[in-house]
Amino acid sequence: MASLPLPVLLHAPFSYHRAPTLSRTAISPQSTRLAAQSYHSHANARLRTSAQADELRSHAAALQDCAVRRALRCGQELHARLLRSKLQPDTFLLDSLLKMYCKCGRLLDARRVFDGMPHRDVVAWTAMVSAHAAAGDSVEALNIFRQMIQEGLDPNGFTLASVLKACSVCSHSKFTHQVHGQVIKLQGLDDPYVGSSLVEAYTSSGEVDAAETVLLGLPERSDVSWNALLNEYARRGDYRRVMQVFDKIDEPDVVHCSAMISSFGRHDMAWEAFDLFVKMADMGVIPNQYTYVGVAGVASRTGDAKLCRSVHALIVKSGFAMQKLLADAILNMYVKVGAVQDATVAFHLMREPDTFSWNTFLSGFYSESNGEQGLRIFKQMTCEGFSANKYTYVGVLRCCTSLMNLRYGTQVHARVLKSGLQSDTDVSRMLLDMYVQSGCLTSACLVFDQLKERDAFTWTVIMSGYAKTEESEKVIEYFRSMLQENRRPNDVTLAVSLGVCSDMASLGSGLQLHSWAIKSGWNSSVVSGALVDMYAKCGSITDAERLFYESETHDQVAWNIIICAYSQHGHGYKALDAFRQMVDDGKRPDDITFVGVLSACSHAGLLDEGRKYFKLLSSVYGITPTMEHYACMIDILSKAGRLVEAESLINMMPLAPDSSIWRTILGACRIHGNTEIAERAAEKLFELEPQDVSSSILLSNIYADLGRWGDVNRLRNMLLDHGIKKEPGCSWIEINGQIHVFLSQDGYP
Repeated sequence: MASLPLPVLLHAPFSYHRAPTLSRTAISPQSTRLAAQSYHSHANARLRTSAQADELRSHAAALQDCAVRRALRCGQELHARLLRSKLQPDTFLLDSLLKMYCKCGRLLDARRVFDGMPHRDVVAWTAMVSAHAAAGDSVEALNIFRQMIQEGLDPNGFTLASVLKACSVCSHSKFTHQVHGQVIKLQGLDDPYVGSSLVEAYTSSGEVDAAETVLLGLPERSDVSWNALLNEYARRGDYRRVMQVFDKIDEPDVVHCSAMISSFGRHDMAWEAFDLFVKMADMGVIPNQYTYVGVAGVASRTGDAKLCRSVHALIVKSGFAMQKLLADAILNMYVKVGAVQDATVAFHLMREPDTFSWNTFLSGFYSESNGEQGLRIFKQMTCEGFSANKYTYVGVLRCCTSLMNLRYGTQVHARVLKSGLQSDTDVSRMLLDMYVQSGCLTSACLVFDQLKERDAFTWTVIMSGYAKTEESEKVIEYFRSMLQENRRPNDVTLAVSLGVCSDMASLGSGLQLHSWAIKSGWNSSVVSGALVDMYAKCGSITDAERLFYESETHDQVAWNIIICAYSQHGHGYKALDAFRQMVDDGKRPDDITFVGVLSACSHAGLLDEGRKYFKLLSSVYGITPTMEHYACMIDILSKAGRLVEAESLINMMPLAPDSSIWRTILGACRIHGNTEIAERAAEKLFELEPQDVSSSILLSNIYADLGRWGDVNRLRNMLLDHGIKKEPGCSWIEINGQIHVFLSQDGYP
């Protein structure tokens, strides 16, 4: 219901005049009649006043009931009825009306009532402070409290607790100290609610020493205060201080211990949590179901399936295992550590699984290896009559994404449309991601265009989809559209856009992106690495080198980029020098590093260095050579004329050689005129890629170089018989920031 401007609930005050004093002498009959009339008039006035008071109390009680039930409509009807009546509202009634609007969250209406009150007592001020603090508007809550003090009113315990809650929300340390002074002045620490609120306010602003001092000085220390202080020390990872504070609790009970275990779990202090759980037996504290829920949560963070099974066994022995809360905790524990078989057993042991339980179970089957099981779980859930919610659809769409199962994903999309959840942000994101990962960009664009709010994530998803296609130039168009909608790209968005510039060798667009990154104050390793890669692939190795060494820190990815950049530009010795600097910098090379190093040796013709680093790959760094490493080594041998040795290495490979291996040696055979190995390589290529014409063309060129025209004609006739023809290549050009793609027969004006 829209907020309506409310008239102030005030009327002109009633006037009461004293009756004239009558003389006891000379009483005439007329005077007697006047006296009688005056008596009846006063009696009627008293009756009217009593009736009005009863009616005011009745209305106040009704408004208080509306506040408790959060019945805004009923409260507004009562307000309208009061406005139409002749009643003069008293402070108590206005306080009740104000609190009704505050409890219903109508702060603007509450403000109108508050501003129109002739006398604002502590109750009214407290209601306003509390309402704004509860609504998260802590700044306004503090301002109202400040105005109250300036008007000379002393706050009560409820006011102090409310303003301290506002201090907790905004972590306002300075204001907390000022309120602390008011608390001491008014002896508010005797109120346990005020004391615990003060401890929480100091804790939220990070002043744990002050919080501990206040807590230890309280006459009555609540569990909330202890837990707030313990949680803050746990958040800081200060186990020693946690235990020191814990030891100061006179008689720690199961509530304290359970809160401590949960706090340790939230702050990745799993073994400290288990240590406390073991100590509970020594303290004579018997765990309850909430303790075991916390222990299960801690176990799930360790990633240790054996430990989770031990915790499960302990819960079963305790007799709590069949309770719904713990059954969900056990299921979630197994799902988090990837123990899907144990999760399946735990799920089937549940007495009454609900939608939450199904969603938790489904979340364990997102990966490609068990995504099919996730789809079956979703089907079983719907067949058993459980209603899917947004979390269900997010889960099953993640399964479809990992499997790239477009057919099932479109069926889920249809169910989403029927349920009316297509406008939900999380569901729309997963639909977009599913279509992009499945390569269905037409449907992805439809989902993207229907999004009400497109954030950096959704823009990045659609851009990354086009980056993998032959329409990668659209990525730059999307980036410009994103800026026009005043959406700030994130690191990944910028890296994807720069990656497209690298692939298309579009230096102009890359320079524009670099300029935008500088203006926006971007300074992340992801963007820096993408910029170095872009300049290198666009042919500007000098700019790439300068940008790399201007960066203060270099991670493994940055070193790999510069090594590969030097390699691509034929700077073999610079690449090897960068490799040595990387090792001296304490960064451990990975398989990508060695691809760059071996490529550098290949481009520079460094045969001995290539053999040396190929051996280092496995002997020193324990990396198993991949197909790319073998391809680089074979390329080094082939360029050096060691074709026999290269073919021998191919035959000794533990991996089945792919087309890139044979294509490498075939290209080298043309340089060195070795038709024998060339024919064997071409034969292998034709077996692996029968529709690829490039290998036959290479062999034909080798025959032509040697003047074997008969073999050239034979090879061309064979291609014609198989219906194989050469596909035309495409080119692209950048004009005024726009990428234009065309084929050779298209021409260009």
